[in-house]
Amino acid sequence: MTRDRVLFLCIGNSCRSQMAEGLLRHLGGDRFEVHSAGIVESFLRPEAVESMREVGIDISAQRSKRADVYAGEAFDVVVTTCDEAKEACPLFPAAKRTLHWSIPDPVGKGPQAYRAARDQLKGLIDAELLRG
Repeated sequence: MTRDRVLFLCIGNSCRSQMAEGLLRHLGGDRFEVHSAGIVESFLRPEAVESMREVGIDISAQRSKRADVYAGEAFDVVVTTCDEAKEACPLFPAAKRTLHWSIPDPVGKGPQAYRAARDQLKGLIDAELLRG
């Protein structure tokens, strides 16, 4: 069985792209090979880990990575999860499909903002990757 390779991109790879990676890995099972990265390497925000734990998904072992670690690799789908990433992320010309999801940055806005980002990502993953 061939799995679609998906890359989620954000600026710091600290929350939105990390949550998207965890969600698709959990929801998509063996259908997808999922990765995430950022323009800069940062750290996985504890608030992102907690918001995912609330829905039974453990992303605590995920690590922040720079997008250039994937340079030259082929992806079926590349998704930018913030407006800044859409403008600044490296291009992946071999991607069969590119998507842009404008998810508001939850950093510094409290737990509810992380939950809102998580839920918005889940809805988009369901509509555009699982069903699409």
